Amino acid sequence: MNRSWSRTTLSIAGAVTALAVVTACGGSGDDSGGGGTGTAAKPVTITFWGWAKGTKEVVDAFNASHKNIQVKFEETPSGNAGGYAKISNAIKAGNAPDLVSVEYPQLPEYVSQGGFQDIGKYLTDDVKKKFLPQAIEQTTLGGKSWAVPFDAAPQAFFYRKDLFTKYGIDVPKTWDEFKSAAEKVKKADSKARIGTFFPDDPTTFEAMVWQAGAQWFKAEGDTWKVDTTDAATTKVADYWQGLVKDGLVRTDASFSPAWTNSLKTGGTVGYLGASWGGGVLGGTLPEQSGKWAVAPIPTWDGKPAGGMLGGTTFAVPKNSGKAAAAVEFATWMTTTEDGIKARISSGTSSAFPAALALRPAAKKAFDTKFYGGQDIYQVFEDGGAAIKQGWTWGPAMGTTNTTLKDRFGKLAGGGTTIPDAVKAAHDATIAELSKRGLKVEG
Repeated sequence: MNRSWSRTTLSIAGAVTALAVVTACGGSGDDSGGGGTGTAAKPVTITFWGWAKGTKEVVDAFNASHKNIQVKFEETPSGNAGGYAKISNAIKAGNAPDLVSVEYPQLPEYVSQGGFQDIGKYLTDDVKKKFLPQAIEQTTLGGKSWAVPFDAAPQAFFYRKDLFTKYGIDVPKTWDEFKSAAEKVKKADSKARIGTFFPDDPTTFEAMVWQAGAQWFKAEGDTWKVDTTDAATTKVADYWQGLVKDGLVRTDASFSPAWTNSLKTGGTVGYLGASWGGGVLGGTLPEQSGKWAVAPIPTWDGKPAGGMLGGTTFAVPKNSGKAAAAVEFATWMTTTEDGIKARISSGTSSAFPAALALRPAAKKAFDTKFYGGQDIYQVFEDGGAAIKQGWTWGPAMGTTNTTLKDRFGKLAGGGTTIPDAVKAAHDATIAELSKRGLKVEG
């Protein structure tokens, strides 16, 4: 195992018990028998929904090199932009595809609701050994395998190197420096901002509180303990509320036309994202090639620290009768050089594979021209090693995140504050867990 990632393994260990509580109280999945993996004479066709950049190219490469399995791909909106609602509705209607994309935070929610199949008999130990242990642990709930991990997603700060130089601003290493840099950007250009607080994407805020050392969810015995009132969460919420109140950051929705246009015009000069964002920026702003760079995410004390922002897995909905073929395809996507090369070579993906052996291939396939030749994969590697220990995703992240998203959407008009939004999400989560019959404290 890569030594630099070993610390993170410890952080996940505490989640295993909690996730056992999830699966004990939720569905166990509905293995429909697998349906086999087809033959050249009689191939199996599977359906696949996803949104990760470069997926179409991966599907095309797989279909061209395989005769026994063919994949029909449908690109969906990203999870928070409607992808998860689409998956949930399809599962309820019994017409979900054979394979879907789902991020690590949302996986326990689907498993607890009985929406996915246990794919353990198709995901062999030899395959599991190819992934980061913590990625396997995050997809192994209650002792069963529920998804094939694809990538890890350490935080990073993307910034316009040319404009930081023009304005005489040093790249911030701490959050105090980030606020100071934000003030300098605004002073240099009254229409420019250093970054954005995304009201539609609670996972960015959650990565911030994770980085600060918060632990929103814990399972002790058969009881979930929920705490969003800790000092770390309060510090992060107050900090970002201050930036929003002072007009130092934008509040556009992530990847919205308004946000994209602000990047194109230099109205936004930075992006607090994760490893996968590197390719997204390059694909969105090709005319700015060579003007961007990547730095470690700022921290509170200047010492390396981070959380994870997103991270994709592939799961098989309960109604699929082609689990074996779906897992074979997912395994090819996530563990082969041909799979990762097809994705990265699309020019829109900077995926940081959960399969350690694929990191060199991903790094080699990524065109660094957009970042002026910078080795951005080394920044991701360092960011991954700095991921904070102790964070556990809750069993009702759909409720938690929907409430945060609804409240964050009112920030721009002054209809709420970030601390109030966190309190509302806390109360809604407690209510939802109680409604499901789970023991909960908080």
